[in-house]
Amino acid sequence: MTLEIVYQDDFLIVINKPNGLLVHKSKYANEANEYAVQVLRDQVGTKVWPCHRIDRKTSGVLVFTLNQEMNSLIQQQFANSQINKTYWAIVRGYTDDDGSIDYALTNDKGKTQEAITRYKTIKRSEIPLALGKHNTSRYSLVEVYPQHGRMHQIRKHFAHISHPIIGDRPHGCNKQNRLFKQQWNVTNMMLHAKELEINHPYTNHTIHFSASLSESFKEAQQLLNLEI
Repeated sequence: MTLEIVYQDDFLIVINKPNGLLVHKSKYANEANEYAVQVLRDQVGTKVWPCHRIDRKTSGVLVFTLNQEMNSLIQQQFANSQINKTYWAIVRGYTDDDGSIDYALTNDKGKTQEAITRYKTIKRSEIPLALGKHNTSRYSLVEVYPQHGRMHQIRKHFAHISHPIIGDRPHGCNKQNRLFKQQWNVTNMMLHAKELEINHPYTNHTIHFSASLSESFKEAQQLLNLEI
């Protein structure tokens, strides 16, 4: 596997992580034998440190540093919610034009934390595909701005407002996920970390990173008439 590098300098390496690749070894996925940290280290020939995590099922922007000091400084920005993050997601149903989901989440250690996610709807579609009691199926393409970085925050928040992300397991809709697999053989989760903006600790300049959509995401856009 060769990872797509979207930015690199003497301190940072930013990749476009593919769907299905873990950031690093996890007790939740013992069967995995390949990790972004390991693959990138072998690709660039030096040790790298991940500044944050995105879900295994999520594609998109993932930031690494080339030294521990830089890693600590950027992790502080993430911890203090100083980093601007933009995601794209395809969800079930028609979402509002824009909204804010304020819903506290409990992590795997039992700690409940504040979590806010803002979003705006980019496009809606209705296709002639029956499911359950409905003769058609409705979907929305949304741009998402998580204000915090809780575990599975975007996934849990959209499930909470009854607009689950397509392909999300276990937080999504089983009927929709089954439909996408049987109808189109689409199994990837439709959540993509599209853009990220940080303050470079050494130059004190704001840097903007962008990762192109995965082929599976673009395929789903085409199938659902959600292309821009």
